[in-house]
Amino acid sequence: MIIDCHGHYTTAPPALAAWRDRQVAALTGSGAAPARADLRISDDELRESVEPNQLRLMDDRGIDLTIFSPRASFMAHHVGGFETSAAWAAICNELCHRVSTLYPERFAPAAMLPQSPGVDPATCLPELTRCVEEYGAVALNLNPDPSGGHWTAPPLTDRSWYPIYEKMVEYDVPAMVHVSTSVNPAFHTTGAHYLNADTTAFMQLVQGDLFTDFPALRLIIPHGGGAVPYHWGRFRGLAMALGKPELEEHVLGNVFFDTCVYHQPGSDLLFDVVPARNILFASEMIGAVRSVDPRTGHHFDDTRRYAEAANLSEADWAAIREHNARAVYPRLDALLKGQGR
Repeated sequence: MIIDCHGHYTTAPPALAAWRDRQVAALTGSGAAPARADLRISDDELRESVEPNQLRLMDDRGIDLTIFSPRASFMAHHVGGFETSAAWAAICNELCHRVSTLYPERFAPAAMLPQSPGVDPATCLPELTRCVEEYGAVALNLNPDPSGGHWTAPPLTDRSWYPIYEKMVEYDVPAMVHVSTSVNPAFHTTGAHYLNADTTAFMQLVQGDLFTDFPALRLIIPHGGGAVPYHWGRFRGLAMALGKPELEEHVLGNVFFDTCVYHQPGSDLLFDVVPARNILFASEMIGAVRSVDPRTGHHFDDTRRYAEAANLSEADWAAIREHNARAVYPRLDALLKGQGR
């Protein structure tokens, strides 16, 4: 089977964005903040939002199951304070859960956290717990920069993040390290901020010794790792200069990369540089790049085509498309086995 480890609910019914607009407007005194009960989206509306979109493309591209999380750019942790983020995360996570309940063999839910700039990450634990225990979330998204492009948070190796890591290890769930919208005009959200964050997160992990404290912790760096595969030699050299072990020993037991790279040469580079055991199939579909590449006649985010055209052994392709995801996401593996898959 083919498991897409990186999907967002980018086609949610318009009522969700309208609710968020009211919530944000209330922060400036423009009306009262909406209650959770004010958002009314029927199951039929959920079906109408995914069947002609995510599900159709999954079927077209032979993707069996997608790990489904709230829209990354909508997380917007910089907006308001913790209470704002908590209400917004609860609503978005519930919708992903409902979609996965309607299509249990096609979607598995992953949760966003109610992060907020300058707020103790431990405040996220109740939502994390609820999503795993009540919604069956198989993973979470962890934003290393809740400020939205100003990078005011400490590095991922800082002990302030440890309560989240401790809970992740307890529940045996991984996190995708994924930022949200950039409000810094110097960084385009999807073209710069996302890829900058991927590269930055990896370097933070190289600099620290996080996995000495958390040997069972698993982190996925999306978008093919940003600049990491392209500059693998630089990171190896920097690790040596810092007195760290080789990257394979220092970080690759705990860090994984997805295949959200949208052209053949870039995908080939990822497969050539990063060990196959550390790569998980993903498309981020429907996401940042939705158009058709005029040079190929295929969608940029049809990442299966790049993998199948690469010089991968059948064993490596099987690991990338399915087996690695089952190992990195044990709760997903248990879910699939419970379905007889």
